[in-house]
This record gives sequence, C-alpha cells and structure tokens, in this order.
Amino acid sequence: MQTPPSVIELVKKFERHLHAYKSGTYNETQVRVEFINPFFEALGWDVYNKNGYSDQYKDVIHEFSLKTQEYSNAPDYLFKVGTMKKFFVEAKKPVIYIKEDIHPAYQLRRYAWSAKLPLSILTDFEEFAVYDCRLKPNQKDKASVARRLYYTFREYPDMWSEIHSKFSREAVLQGEYDKFAEGGTRVKGTEVDDAFLREIEGWRDSLARNIALRNSRLSGGELNYSVQKIIDRIIFLRICEGRGIEEFKELHNLSGKNDIYKHLLNLFRNADKKYNSGLFHFTKEKDISEDIDNITPALSIDDKIFKDIIESLYYPKSPYEFSVFGAEILGHVYEQFLGKVIRLTAGHQAKVEEKPEVKKAGGVYYTPAYIVDYIVKNTLGKKLEEIEGRSEGKVKKIIEEAGRLRVLDPACGSGSFLLGAYQYLLDWHIKIYQSHEKEFKERVYRSGKEMDTDLHLTTKEKKRILLNNIYGVDIDSQAVEVSKLSLLLKVLEGETDETLAKQLDIFTERALPDLSKNIKCGNSLIDTDFYDNETLFEQETSVNPFNWQKGFPEVFKNGGFDVVIGNPPYISIENLNVSTKNYLFYKY
Repeated sequence: MQTPPSVIELVKKFERHLHAYKSGTYNETQVRVEFINPFFEALGWDVYNKNGYSDQYKDVIHEFSLKTQEYSNAPDYLFKVGTMKKFFVEAKKPVIYIKEDIHPAYQLRRYAWSAKLPLSILTDFEEFAVYDCRLKPNQKDKASVARRLYYTFREYPDMWSEIHSKFSREAVLQGEYDKFAEGGTRVKGTEVDDAFLREIEGWRDSLARNIALRNSRLSGGELNYSVQKIIDRIIFLRICEGRGIEEFKELHNLSGKNDIYKHLLNLFRNADKKYNSGLFHFTKEKDISEDIDNITPALSIDDKIFKDIIESLYYPKSPYEFSVFGAEILGHVYEQFLGKVIRLTAGHQAKVEEKPEVKKAGGVYYTPAYIVDYIVKNTLGKKLEEIEGRSEGKVKKIIEEAGRLRVLDPACGSGSFLLGAYQYLLDWHIKIYQSHEKEFKERVYRSGKEMDTDLHLTTKEKKRILLNNIYGVDIDSQAVEVSKLSLLLKVLEGETDETLAKQLDIFTERALPDLSKNIKCGNSLIDTDFYDNETLFEQETSVNPFNWQKGFPEVFKNGGFDVVIGNPPYISIENLNVSTKNYLFYKY
C-alpha cells in the first residue's frame, strides 16, 4: 500500500524540527495535535468525531481531561469499533526515550491489562511501540518486555503497509487486528480478573483472621458481613479515586497513620453523606428501609492489615489501573469470590472454605459477556423496539413507556445480566436524546471541554433509569451486595468530581440511589408459605423464602415484570434437602 502524502509530510516536518521537539519544552499535547492525531487519521480513524457519533459509538475517545501533572490516571486515547474497545494509545512527549524507559511501558501495560485489551500502543511519534498487554505488568519489567513491534518515525514510509494492515480502522473491521493480536509468540499471562481475585481473596483471609482474633463476640454471619462490607467499600472508593471522583491517594494517605481503621471509618461516613447508597449506611434515614450497619464501626482491626491492603492498590506496587477497571470485570471477579465463605471454628478462628453448594456443583461458572449481550438485545431490546413502533414517533410517550418497563433477573448473582440490561438502557436513552436534546435538556448535559462534544446523561437521569427499570433477587446476601456495588459503579462511569459536584448543586441530592427496593435477598423459587405446614416441612432458615408480591409491591400493583433475564444456577435435585425438594414438587 502506498504511503499517504500526509504521513510523508509529517515525517519530513518531524525530521526538520527534531532538535526542537526533543528539547523538553515541546509537550505531550502539542505532539498529539500536530503529529499523533493526523497519523491515526491517515489510518482511517475519525479522531475528531467528524461524523458526529454519540459517545458510545465514536471511533476514538480522548481521555486526557482526567490527567494531572502529578499522576496520569487514564490513557490518552481509546480506539473502538462501535461499542467494542480495541486498543489504547498512550502519548508521550518526544524527549522521552520510549525504547528503553521502563515507566511509560509499565503505565501503558497497566491500562490495557486492567481493561482486558490484548494490545495497545505507546508513541511520541518519534517512536511507535506495540505491546502485548495480556502479560501481567511488573514495575521491574524492562521496556522490551511484551513488546511486539517497534518502529521509529523514519521507518513509517517504508513500513506503512504493515502498520496499516494491523492498526487501520479498515484492518480492525476486517478482523486483521484480532488475528495479529492472537498470533505470534507470547508468554502466557495472567488475566486481570484472575489476578484481582487472588488479591481480594488474600484480603479476605487476612481480614477474617484478624477480625476473628480481635473481636471474640462476633458470630460467623457477622464476620462474613463485616469482611465483605469492608472490602466492597475500599474497592468502591479506590475506583472512585481512579475515575477522579474522589481525591487521589485519599486512601493511600491513611497507610502511614496510626489507628488506620478509625480514619477509614471517617472516610466511609463521609462517603455515606455524598453517595447515599446502602454500601455506606450508618445512620437511620427516612427513605431507606435497610438496617443500618452497627457492626463494622465497633470492630477492632490491626493497622498492618489495612496498610498491606491499601499499599497494594497504588502505583508502583499495584499492576491495576482503576480508572479503566470496569464494573463488568469486577462482577466476574466477585462471581468467583462469592464461591467461598468464612467459617468460625470452635476456638473462634476464621477458616475460608468453599460453599457446600459450590463444591457440589464443581465450582463457580460465569456467563460470558457475549451471551449476556445476546440475551439482553433479544429480550429488552425487542421490548424497546415494540415501544418505539407503537408510539408513532412521539418521543415523550416513548420515554414514558420505557420508564415503566420492569426488567428482572431472579437469580442475579454478582449482577452480570443486570449490568448488561442497564447499559443497554443507558445507550438506548442517549441515542433518543441525541436527536431531541432541547426536549430533554434537564436529563442531559455537555461537559464543555475540548474534545468532549458528546451528550451525557446526568447522574439524576442514570439513577432514574436504574430505579425504574432494573430489579434482581438472589438467595445469597453477599451476591446481592455485589450486584448493588456493580450497578452503583456503573452509575458513576464517566463522571468526575467536577461533573458530580455541578449536578449535585443543581439537583440538590446525593450522588447514588438506594437500591434496597430493587435488589432483594431471597429464594426466588420458595415463597413464605414454605412454613405454612410445619408437619410437612421442617423449619430451615437457610432456605430464605421470598414472597414476590411483598418484595416488589409497586411492580405487582402495575402488572408484574415485563422482561425476565438471567442464567440461574443448575443444580441436581439430589443435592436439595428433603423439605425443599418436597416443597418444589408440591408447588410446581
């Protein structure tokens, strides 16, 4: 393929002024605008969104608005085809020697590994390096580790065909990029979700042992509750830091203090004031039905436990980049994590064991994302199409009717189907509002920042959609909490402290919804009539019966659920206890 004249001119221009570009005064923004952006335009990418696509369908997402001088917490570019993320590009100023400097390579690999992207690119235009990002990054890795390709700018004209055949938009659409990503020889890596699972399993072990040791009156149920809550809260706040919603290193700054848990509780209480979610619920409030947490504030926990946990969450020790850590990845991690439970021994020591039902089933199995997407599209998607079809183009009527759709996963687990349905609804709404911005101006906003001309749903609108449309039930109380956590993080995707503050000033309400009326804990198959005939059925609190009409009174007052999705657990009937087995035969 012939090298485009624009690329040849870029190379000549860079050669002419090479000394000035490498002086150190020529910054990253300049090299992006003058060289990197036009370079990728020559590869067929709509870098400036001239097609006017909404955010979820843009070719290129520019993330530089999240950067600070002290710390970079988002890659410069995300390249996509439709809604499919393909690769990151991290830009550097030309004074940096990409071929040998270990820090930029580690930074890029952390981004892409955390986002589960197989390849990504590091460039200052003078150099162009492609990394295999499936290998877990280590801060001591040389810059050459996991590098698949390397070019200098003088090689671009001669190597253009090769670059174009792998990284052009056309090559990505034709599957050539994916073939290249899967080809070649590479060291087998550790997936980010597997690594993070091991990380939080280690936290659970150390927290459980220490809490059991220091809090001798705690029951097994209270211990499981406490450990789960503390881990959930730490992860939530760390992800919020990564996204620029919370002050960076707010958690990290606690690791050097005495009585870390006391300071951590203060952060949790402040988060309760800001977010209003059941994740942080220490004070009884009028509109929140859940019991307050009076267990974790009374705990005694050693500083060393938190020091180790907190320090493992930050660069350079941490290989995780939380700005790109998606709710879906977290859901997959938790799906495996919830397969174990903490048991207290007779001597009040904590032991982590596989749950009996998981052991019998031979492990935990998760639903792949493509199956979630397919089921959501062909259930919820069809319902939304029906609404659009019968509303004769009356947009307000379409939105009102969509707001009455009730989507249920009756065995929601860590929330993968609920997340899929919620994301589908968010995308659907923004697509509608894109063409009717004036009519729905209170539900959308534009950031006003350079390179971000997109329409965004307000936090209030995202909360409205979540509370109106998404419902779930699971027999496992910990799974219920994880589903809530994943959905809450999804609400905050794309937000920063600045965007949240502006919206909260306007709407005078806290950032997150209370999901206690939407996501319930109970046995979807066994009603409260399980206990009606005590001669037939023995009392078993572990059954956790659930009455649908009482659990979701408003939903059933309006006719029940419209869409039921999910992938319920498959169990052998032989593994059920006698009373449950008898009830199911009797009931169904």
